Amino acid sequence: MQRDMDLIRALLLRIEQDPTLDGTRWVGFTPAELGMEDRSPNEVGYHLDLLIEAGFVQGKSHGETIPAICKLTWQGHEFLDSIRDPGVWISTKERIKGLASVTLPVIAAIAEAEIKRRLGLP
Repeated sequence: MQRDMDLIRALLLRIEQDPTLDGTRWVGFTPAELGMEDRSPNEVGYHLDLLIEAGFVQGKSHGETIPAICKLTWQGHEFLDSIRDPGVWISTKERIKGLASVTLPVIAAIAEAEIKRRLGLP
């Protein structure tokens, strides 16, 4: 399965806004509960596993398709802050359009460069 950066962003935004994901309990979700009705459980689970592996989400697999999650990590918040703004996200995706693949650090760097440009910073 290929990594879908739009799904990664949507999951991070959804996890951040959920008050039950405050680090005090493990929560399992269905795609519909995550607002991802158009995505399969395998697709959502795969991308949550990627977020866990990347250190962006604290979570654990428990024999289900979708892992239980607990909270965003500091690194997850940092990455999300770089791609949160819809305009920055659109500009970032435009810049990587046509490339076969791009790593998360490169995506974050492009987004941060766009934020700096908008703020008039060097």
